[in-house]
Amino acid sequence: MTALPRGETPGPSADDQDDAASAAGPAAADGAEPDGPAPVPAPEEAPAPAGDGADADATREGEGDGTPSEAAAELAAQRELRARIEQRKAEKAGPIEAGAKLSGTAADLLAAVRAVESGEASGTAFFGSPAPAPRKAAPEPVAPARPSVAAEPVPSARTAAPETVAAVRAVLSQGGAPEALAGGVATELGETAADALREDPWRLLSVSGVRPEQADGFARALLGPEAGPGDERRTVALIGWLLQRAALAGHTALDAAQVRAALAERSVPEPEEAVRHAIAEGAVLVFHDGLDEHESAHEHEDDEQQGQEEAGDAGPVPVLLGLDRYALAEESLADGLARLARTGPDARWKDAPPSELTRAVAEHGLVAHTGGEAARGEAVALTETARGLGLRAAVAVHTENGRRRLGPDVAAVTVAGLLAGTGGPGRDEDGAFALDLLVVLDAPQLDVETAAMLVESLADGCRLVLSGDPGVLWSAGAGRVFADVLAARACPHVASRTPDPGPIGELVSGIGIGELNQVEAPGKEVVIVPVRDAGEAVHRTVQLVADSVPRAIGVPAEQTQVITVGHGGSAGTRALNAALKQRLNPGPGRFGGYDPGDRVAYAPSPGRTVPGTVLSADPEGLRLDCEGDPVLVPKDLVGTALRHGWALTAHQAVAMRWPAVVVVLPGDAADALDRAWVQTAFGRGERHLSVVHGVDQALPRAVAEKLPRPRTTRLRALLEALLATPDD
Repeated sequence: MTALPRGETPGPSADDQDDAASAAGPAAADGAEPDGPAPVPAPEEAPAPAGDGADADATREGEGDGTPSEAAAELAAQRELRARIEQRKAEKAGPIEAGAKLSGTAADLLAAVRAVESGEASGTAFFGSPAPAPRKAAPEPVAPARPSVAAEPVPSARTAAPETVAAVRAVLSQGGAPEALAGGVATELGETAADALREDPWRLLSVSGVRPEQADGFARALLGPEAGPGDERRTVALIGWLLQRAALAGHTALDAAQVRAALAERSVPEPEEAVRHAIAEGAVLVFHDGLDEHESAHEHEDDEQQGQEEAGDAGPVPVLLGLDRYALAEESLADGLARLARTGPDARWKDAPPSELTRAVAEHGLVAHTGGEAARGEAVALTETARGLGLRAAVAVHTENGRRRLGPDVAAVTVAGLLAGTGGPGRDEDGAFALDLLVVLDAPQLDVETAAMLVESLADGCRLVLSGDPGVLWSAGAGRVFADVLAARACPHVASRTPDPGPIGELVSGIGIGELNQVEAPGKEVVIVPVRDAGEAVHRTVQLVADSVPRAIGVPAEQTQVITVGHGGSAGTRALNAALKQRLNPGPGRFGGYDPGDRVAYAPSPGRTVPGTVLSADPEGLRLDCEGDPVLVPKDLVGTALRHGWALTAHQAVAMRWPAVVVVLPGDAADALDRAWVQTAFGRGERHLSVVHGVDQALPRAVAEKLPRPRTTRLRALLEALLATPDD
């Protein structure tokens, strides 16, 4: 590493320093503000999701062709998945009629047997049946089409009717709430939204961005003295709000004791009774560790008390509360992963070149593969091997940036594109992906709902390889799928022995094991720039991006990415982007604060960030170039789905890389740092990393001692129960 004296930046004439300064720690907490602006203008800003994604409308429309966006199709696929799971559960619960699910030749044979048994036909009548057709060979793999980024919004299936919105607006006005909430409330509560809101004003909390204090004021305006702190309608809404807020932080469930404590802080007089009522009403589900994961939560409304009474030497048994959407996704995902994990050897792999990863895939339906950036090549090579054997294989990545990094010769697709059907092999007649092998890179970015949709779409016999670096930041959505699969030891784990090259690779590898090492960087691949305060940090960052890195490293400003801890603060993304725009693309911001040539971060759905550049504006909105794909951001979404993008947070930048990266660590960021944040931020640079350092010893301390905040999930326990052997 090269440490520069204050006031100097890397340049061709600067002498390399032999001793590297200790790196610094980030500033404003990454979770202090959401990566997307609050979707509701008047209420208090909603809490940031784990991945700092901006809340944007989940639907888009193709430019002029009416094609649904990836986000819209993903939501549709999610609804279809839930309906399918519910149907399967209902079928399991009911009586099974022999032959009820047979079709084609099997159904014809069953009909023939029954005809012979009943005497309607002679057995010889069926002896002359033609021989069955030979099984078709696996089709030649077809390179998946490049997934397109969604553009204009299409009318959502849940868009509320104008008369419904008008009725809700009247109720909101009566209660003193912002009328701007009308559309969200009408969409969330449906056609009877106005009546539902009058009957239960606290249902206003179901709208993103609304705080309990605001809902309480609205309820008092409508109900008068009847709106007390112990009102059952209030307590049910508060519990749902707490669990949804926890999901934004990555939890799929919360300990019941935490929920009771939070209710007490919100002046609920009897928190324990409030939790019992919410369970009885079906507003939340309760889970008791050790119970069969398929048992109905409604059969265990007294589990919390039982857990306290049955607490023995091992201490109290945890009781978890969760929302049905995450419970359903987690249970479906556990069932699907267990199904794949039980899949036995596949003889079609017997001629594959021997390697640890190939042998694991040949023997098992589910395999975990860990490693850094260089290890991605091993997973990609596996798909090439599969295609060479005549098998259908695909590689899925988290971002378009990740797809680009694999090179033009690798036919990869984004996970969103695969689920939406805009890329990949397509689906067979049963709705499953037409694949024999699916390799998912960037697996730590899978949340439970996305992972459940993926696994549900894999046919029996298909192999699934989850590949990624377990040390980076977790998914933007609820859950920690990859970490839970590894912790449950649900499948073979192949750890790559391929190191990431160069000084940056050496530095990041050390961070992964808790060591912030000094590395030799003769080509100034790693440079430490010490600063005294946030103002100097902003100044030096602009100097690095606009002048020093292009001059000394040869990487232009448009290929250099700035990464900081949060959006707010004197050295957050807002301050940095304002300074970088003033230097790199000054302008009045006449199109909603943006000018042609501005770098932006577009959030088509919560947790997803797509870097882009503003091309132009028209009455319909802003037109962007996002990784080579044209995107139209409607003007009513510019304020919520778009930010300037010269500077991003680490959560926004995860699963992406750039030729050069400048990591900004102002002094007030020390408390926000942990090992995963540092590993993620420092690992985004391909050729060069500059660290604007203002946190003294907080950085090495964070790397050595601070692990990511744990997430409460159920997937590990579900997998362990499903895959347990009698000996266990």
